[in-house]
Amino acid sequence: MSEKLEPVDIRILEALQRDGRLTNQALSAQVGLSASPCWRRVRQLEDEGVIRDYTATLDRRRIGLGVLAFIRVRIDSHSEAEAEAFSEEVAKLEEVVACYSIAGDSDFLLQVVSPNLDTYADFAMTVIRRLPRIKEMQTTFVLKEIKPFRGFPLDFASG
Repeated sequence: MSEKLEPVDIRILEALQRDGRLTNQALSAQVGLSASPCWRRVRQLEDEGVIRDYTATLDRRRIGLGVLAFIRVRIDSHSEAEAEAFSEEVAKLEEVVACYSIAGDSDFLLQVVSPNLDTYADFAMTVIRRLPRIKEMQTTFVLKEIKPFRGFPLDFASG
């Protein structure tokens, strides 16, 4: 979507980022629209790919994932084929919850979860280190989550 969002669309997105389980009735009341136009706008935002999906946010510690780490990775080659091969392999790994191609002194940034340091070490050494064309990797462990991701700011989306 290349156009800026309408104020009512921004209100819809803010409400759904706070609570993706809102019924259309509750959402329409929150954003000041009647139910049918609200439903049509949500459907349009979904069709345009602005709303990609609806998920539940889990507490990783309560499901046994005590370690959160970021791994910066440099690969040997900067060819598109090598980067694509690495990306395809990383996408298959459940422990990698997010992966970004980045600029700077590394090529990729992986966000990884693990039950504990021992299982992380095993994963890093037997899985990540053995991915094709890895030249260097560096891990940073999260000691405390100060502000975990909760949604995107929408101040920049209005027209």
